[in-house]
Amino acid sequence: MNNKLLGIALGLAALAASSAASAHVDIGVGIGIPLGVYAPAEPVYAPPPPVVYAPAAPVVYGPPPVAVAYGDDWRAREWRERREWREREWRRHEWREHEWREREWRGY
Repeated sequence: MNNKLLGIALGLAALAASSAASAHVDIGVGIGIPLGVYAPAEPVYAPPPPVVYAPAAPVVYGPPPVAVAYGDDWRAREWRERREWREREWRRHEWREHEWREREWRGY
């Protein structure tokens, strides 16, 4: 009984392996009548356009363009102002602490 089940299992495994091995294999049979073979016409390439040299564009020196104040993003402006304020406050605090430490140090 065990041998039969083992044989059946091995047989099914062999069938599954052979069907998996032959997957995506195409077999084609073609029957054709030989006729004259014609080559496609040679491609025709157009010559490249001639090189044209133009004078360099003039360089204009002047003030930078002015941005319109009412058109900028108010969120970005507010963020920038708050960041600048925080940095000023931080520098002021650091300077006060520096002064306090210098004053205390001289006291000894």
